[in-house]
Amino acid sequence: MRLAAVDIGSNAIRLQITTVTHNEGEINFKKLEYLRFPLRLGMDVFHTRRISDKNKRKFIKLMKAFKLLIDLYEVDDYMVCATSAMRESENGKEIVEEVKEDIGLKIQIIDGNLEAELINLALWAHIDEKSYLHVDVGGGSTELNIYSKKQKIASKSFKIGSVRALEDKIPLSVWKSMGVFIEEHIGKREKITCIGTGGNISKIFELSNPRKNKTFIQLDKIKEIQEYLESFSYEERINKLNLNPDRADVIIPASKIYLAAMTAANSTKMIVPDVGLKDGLMQVLYKKNKNKKIKST
Repeated sequence: MRLAAVDIGSNAIRLQITTVTHNEGEINFKKLEYLRFPLRLGMDVFHTRRISDKNKRKFIKLMKAFKLLIDLYEVDDYMVCATSAMRESENGKEIVEEVKEDIGLKIQIIDGNLEAELINLALWAHIDEKSYLHVDVGGGSTELNIYSKKQKIASKSFKIGSVRALEDKIPLSVWKSMGVFIEEHIGKREKITCIGTGGNISKIFELSNPRKNKTFIQLDKIKEIQEYLESFSYEERINKLNLNPDRADVIIPASKIYLAAMTAANSTKMIVPDVGLKDGLMQVLYKKNKNKKIKST
């Protein structure tokens, strides 16, 4: 079985094509193709509430390229989901309809709660009986989920994201509301561990030079990496640290969001699994198609 997932975010757009195999009852998801294109739709939307004509043209070209790859790989099923930037754009639905009519690619604009639910599907392997705060930071929004004894007890999406923070588009009241939400739902709970997802925390984790098989990073280490990044100019982060241009500017504001959530939760440790929205989409697609008679791969 071959499946494809497209995540249309505020800072970048990702395509992953996966083959699903079965071996003695074990299900394996093997990545066949992964592409990330730095089309920053959030920069338009958070300024003007619209996707510009220039980025609209680029977006449509990218969707054509992704549709070609989906067809070339003879994918059995796919999902394309758009998050914060597209859902807040005044012309987002219009663009989605144009892509559907001209390319034949169906895009779903999802809300923050569904976005969080989809990411959660890929997280269950990291959840046990203890308490956890899951923090997913995107370009336009941050999704928070709180777990206790393998049950999700609270969830909320906030208009706090790395591109918004970069553009100074986050009111103080929104920052405060995120802190209040965390404090109200965690309260006097036993020491809580955070789980961080998103491209920026993955890069921060990578920059920390973790030991082999280590899956977490300490609060103090995140602060240390943040200060290290701030010691370089934007150009130096690209040329000396080899960061992508669309990562080099947002990684610092993103680190501040993760740190704010951890501080509010009084947490000193963050697990960083290599999962995201695309992995949750794969879970949905597999569940939908697992009992169908699909050609072998």
